[in-house]
Amino acid sequence: MSNTDILRGAYAAFASGDIPKVLDSFHDEIEWTQPAGHIYAGTFNGPDAVVENVFMPLGSDWDSFLVEPDTFICEGDQVAARGWLSGRYKATGIAFRARFVHWWSMTDGRATRFEAIEDTVKMAEAVSLQASQSSRDDVR
Repeated sequence: MSNTDILRGAYAAFASGDIPKVLDSFHDEIEWTQPAGHIYAGTFNGPDAVVENVFMPLGSDWDSFLVEPDTFICEGDQVAARGWLSGRYKATGIAFRARFVHWWSMTDGRATRFEAIEDTVKMAEAVSLQASQSSRDDVR
């Protein structure tokens, strides 16, 4: 199975809520980086840290959070996935849709490194109370 196939499977597992299957594709010492400006920004080491600091907040803070890759490019042990993020932030009721590129490093069929490159402004607007108020004002 190719690195691209492994990651396609991980994205499909995430979409279906099968987090244990997602984690099976991670190395025990994965380094996971969310970009500055992201509401869950930081670098997290190990699958448990990714679950606690990224996956759990995504599951509890958002309705229908989707990660939909549409293109994969692989060069040796490096895989880039490009696609769309979307969801509705529960606290504000505001939805967003934004582009992403996820850069993966793979070793022996498992992800050792992940870096997200995302339109963090779109996501920040969805969580912003100020944006929420503006959105309600526009409806009036």
